[in-house]
Amino acid sequence: MNDTWTERWNDRYSNEEFAYGEEPNNFFKEQIEKLNAGTILFPAEGEGRNAVYAAKLGWEVAAFDISEEGKNKALKLAEANNVTIDYKVGALETLNYQPQQFDAIALIYAHFPAEIKSALHKMLETYLRKDGIIIFEAFSKKHLEYLAINDKVGGPKDIESLFSIEEIKADFPNYEIIQLEETEIELNEGLFHNGKGSVIRFVGRKK
Repeated sequence: MNDTWTERWNDRYSNEEFAYGEEPNNFFKEQIEKLNAGTILFPAEGEGRNAVYAAKLGWEVAAFDISEEGKNKALKLAEANNVTIDYKVGALETLNYQPQQFDAIALIYAHFPAEIKSALHKMLETYLRKDGIIIFEAFSKKHLEYLAINDKVGGPKDIESLFSIEEIKADFPNYEIIQLEETEIELNEGLFHNGKGSVIRFVGRKK
């Protein structure tokens, strides 16, 4: 990850207020509540709203991000909710997660730089056990049309960093697809996700 990218997220998470709020993402909340608690990994977890929610449900939570400021906010949120999360800072390849360590992986607006996003998905996938679940929500390529009308909805402004159904199928080929769709949603998450947007939602079980 380059320093500009890291600085961007440290800057966003350095304010007192939570950039995307303290409540979990709606789609994530709906999906995680269907599962029995186990071990779960949160890539690009930022300020920890989803990780903390999972911990409150009894999950053993691991999370990582490139932002030290994000980690600080996440640990503060965990403490306020009387839960613990294992939160690391750094690039994925340096963090020593183990093959098939997790029962679930939650990719919620984990918009990695375009040139590495597929490689990271494939690396993450190795950490999920057989029959493990991926829960994914992120902006679709069509989202640029929504950004043009309302930039308060947030999300990357370059099409390569956004997702298509075809990309998800290519990045996660070895899955039973429980749900995979492109859909319009109304976001109301903190300071940076507000208004209508277009997202890809994916829930898959590893074969």
